[in-house]
Amino acid sequence: MDLFQSKHCGRDIWLAFKDIFLVSPLAGSATLISALVLVSLYLLQIYRRKQRTTPIRGPRSPGWVFGFAKTVLDSTTTTELYERWASEYGPVYKVPGVFGQSKIMLWDPKAISHLFARDTWLYNHSPFSKTALQTMICRFIFLGVLWAEGESHKRQRKALNPALSAAAIRNLTSVFHDAAHKTAIAWDSEIESNQRTHCAVIDVQQWHIMQDESHLVCIFIPFYQAGVLSAPCHIDSTVWVLAVLSHDFGTLDGNDSEVAHILNVFGSSIDVSNNLLKICQEMLSRTRKEKETGGAVQGDKSCLGLLSRDLTSEEATDGARILLLAGFETTAVPQWALVELARNPDVQTKLRDECLEFGPTPSYDDLTNKLPYLDAVANEVLRLHASIKEIMRSAMQEDVIPLSKPMRTAAGSFTESVCIPKGTMIIVPLAALDCSVSMWGPDAKVFKPSRWFERDEGTYEAREALHGYRHLMTFSSGARMCLGRLFALTEFKAVLFVLVRTFVFEMVDGPGVQIVEGLGTLPRPEVVGGAESGSVPLWVRRYEV
Repeated sequence: MDLFQSKHCGRDIWLAFKDIFLVSPLAGSATLISALVLVSLYLLQIYRRKQRTTPIRGPRSPGWVFGFAKTVLDSTTTTELYERWASEYGPVYKVPGVFGQSKIMLWDPKAISHLFARDTWLYNHSPFSKTALQTMICRFIFLGVLWAEGESHKRQRKALNPALSAAAIRNLTSVFHDAAHKTAIAWDSEIESNQRTHCAVIDVQQWHIMQDESHLVCIFIPFYQAGVLSAPCHIDSTVWVLAVLSHDFGTLDGNDSEVAHILNVFGSSIDVSNNLLKICQEMLSRTRKEKETGGAVQGDKSCLGLLSRDLTSEEATDGARILLLAGFETTAVPQWALVELARNPDVQTKLRDECLEFGPTPSYDDLTNKLPYLDAVANEVLRLHASIKEIMRSAMQEDVIPLSKPMRTAAGSFTESVCIPKGTMIIVPLAALDCSVSMWGPDAKVFKPSRWFERDEGTYEAREALHGYRHLMTFSSGARMCLGRLFALTEFKAVLFVLVRTFVFEMVDGPGVQIVEGLGTLPRPEVVGGAESGSVPLWVRRYEV
């Protein structure tokens, strides 16, 4: 019996068993014999499936109830723990979870590439991971492209691709620069008000410097107007979400609004899902009416325009909320960048020298190809501070996963592939792979932009099979690779270019202060023992030539 035949064997046996007892008028002995035959076939099918399934090694569970579930919640230890287990048990190993359930951890690059190549159709989100993601994103209950599967996922991504393509981002680079210059003006005002020290203490958690205004301005507004950037200089979540929705609701004039209230409480204990749903529906409806009456630009390639044109009302509403929340959370990346530059003044100086030497306003192509050290700093920040730590998938059918090299099984034999049964839960530890010694060398945990100009043949070969951006897992890979990665990279580089040319950044408590990942929707920097929870204060002063 081959894999295809055995996949449906259990179902066929059950149907036959039902027919015997509910339909066939057999005598008692004939019914009993038939039942015994079917039970035997069913047990044989289970036995053969077990024989095909590769016995995988892994650590012994510390307890039946929680397993290692509590241990892996500590992000400071998971990278070392996952890598140690991979070294001890092989690049594919079993991790005991809650109530005796186990998950399969993939550390082998070839196995990971195999999974991503089959994502959304052979490997889907598990019901648990969907629930966890919805809970993590502050109880905003929606589905959309983030966890659509198969053809639905393919269609929704296709609808959004034009708005996030390289051609579209190339036309938006000036907006990123404008938003960064506005931040520089605001910080200049803070410094100017402190004549005694000629510097200011600015908490990077409170200043949403880049994406907060520019991120969804660019995505959602077909006509970018300079008036948006002439808004009050303190850039917060309210401003950019108003821009996301293409309407200011009077907030840019200082008036109160329902939108401002919703965004101010985002991430708190207040459930604002219904209000946000109502606003997104209203904006999509307004955009459709504008198109019908000729009020919108022909060939509108904004995300809001594409959502309203190519998707159902429910899918479009879900997509608008996903993009809105994604824009809110991408602010963590530039926060980490400023922290790393403040802790590494030599890197900051080298980056500033490159940016000053280049000139005032780089284009999209310049940011992509002509500022190598800026590119290296951006890549290193993304490598060390991935927003998503790991992903979980459920195998929709039995599969054979290839390996880069033979692995020893729990039975003591060696295998070049791993056979898993349908329903197996698989984890890809994205952040741990980005910081692993086997992939990035013995200094993998160190912020070192110069590594991007070096080529360690031993570690490069190990990560070459990973097909993510620059062999990183930060943006994931495959069919679910981050759709807005070009957008995120370009605006990240644009704002960093402007700010590092203008200011010098230093840690208030010295470069040796301990920074950890604070709890939240996504990990953000936080000073250990800080006076205020969730704060990262920096000394900011003007750069003087």
